Amino acid sequence: MTDGDRLLLGVDSSTQSTKVELRRADTGEVVARGHAPHPPTSPPVSEQDPVAWWDALRTAVGQLGDHRRKVVAMSVAAQQHGLVLLDEDGWPVRSAKLWNDSTSAPEAEALVRRLGAERWADGTGTVPVASISISKLAWVVAHEPEVLPRVAMMMLPHDYLTWCLTGRHVTDRGDASGTGWYDAAAGRYDAELLDAAGVDGAAWLDRLPGVLGPAEPAGTITAESAAALGLPLDVVVGPGTGDNMGAALGLGLAAGDVAISLGTSGVAFAVSPTATHDPSGAVAGFASASGEFLPLVCTLNATKVTDTMSRWLGVEIGVGASMALSAADDPGTAILVPYLDGERTPNLPDATGTLCGLTNATSREQLALAAHDGVLCGLLDGLDELTAAGASTDGRRFLVGGGARSAAYRQRLADLCGSRIVVPDADETVAAGAAVQAAMATGDDRSDVAERWMLGTGETIEPRRDAGDRRQQYADARTR
Repeated sequence: MTDGDRLLLGVDSSTQSTKVELRRADTGEVVARGHAPHPPTSPPVSEQDPVAWWDALRTAVGQLGDHRRKVVAMSVAAQQHGLVLLDEDGWPVRSAKLWNDSTSAPEAEALVRRLGAERWADGTGTVPVASISISKLAWVVAHEPEVLPRVAMMMLPHDYLTWCLTGRHVTDRGDASGTGWYDAAAGRYDAELLDAAGVDGAAWLDRLPGVLGPAEPAGTITAESAAALGLPLDVVVGPGTGDNMGAALGLGLAAGDVAISLGTSGVAFAVSPTATHDPSGAVAGFASASGEFLPLVCTLNATKVTDTMSRWLGVEIGVGASMALSAADDPGTAILVPYLDGERTPNLPDATGTLCGLTNATSREQLALAAHDGVLCGLLDGLDELTAAGASTDGRRFLVGGGARSAAYRQRLADLCGSRIVVPDADETVAAGAAVQAAMATGDDRSDVAERWMLGTGETIEPRRDAGDRRQQYADARTR
């Protein structure tokens, strides 16, 4: 089989859905796509049955048709932090608690009190908040201790799908770095941190997956899974990773480059050659899927905020974006602090949104703009936190995720940053990154793949106006 015939399958298993892409190994050209929804969730309780992810993967891959016969490798990038607990037969002992389930906020606070923020930041790069896996484990210990004796394997969403594909209980350092029990800088699990969650840490180390290197295959697909997905028997399965780590691979990020992702959550992250340790908890010191580090700031409230504002205004989402842009030269004084689902950064799980600065002259268009600016200013504050934590952020700036399709988000980000923004041509950067990882698992060099596939190329958005005063308005509103 020539390089032109070899296809790589990248999987993006997010909160909302499974998306898959088939790419040519030589050029990276997308030859087929598939999609299947996941069960909806409604925070503060946000849980899904892991079996639904496997069912969605089967449906999405089934849409790829005869192209499946040429697949040589695949890998899975999935939503981070979700806590998956399986029994010895591989069945979930309960639904997976997802990253945006904030019911574990009291447990997160207790974990920080127990060991101190410095210990967590030094040990894992991340201070526990409700979204981190160890907080969810502590929740299960406190509320459902009866399920614990049945747990034989503890894993993340991408680990579960890799296990379904290969039968191997493995993970990668990127996704493992977001659990709260893995030290990416030292490359080891920390039993003391598991003790803090209320389990016997030394005993529970046996329930954790083995950690693979960035290009280390998890194995080959099992005969049962190959038949279920319609794939060849010799498909190599990559180590998999978290969605943000996958996006960094799919963008071809280099040191200093920054990506801002707008989806259900908002994320700002940068590639760093060294680990960060932020005891304030604002910056999560994750590892990358390329052997480096990926300091990251996450907000819970992103595109859902502007969707909600459009609903309040009684217009379609696209109309809401157009309305926002029409008010850019006269934004008025309306400000939306968009903590509609609580917030992770800053850590305010019980917060609600605040709409302020209203006058009789406030227009519907200005309200639409306030929603977009509220989302973006929160993320730009996060970018400042990355810089303060020691990450280099002086490289290219990318806008990705579903929100990158919005003309309003594109232009307002450039205006509020005061710098050019690249919106990549690759629409699904997480799936693209998973395909890059599949290529790496078959021996390809990551940098060569990024160059050959022209990762990170896209439309450049230049700022049209100085929106520095607008950022200050939002900073003042958040400190009232």
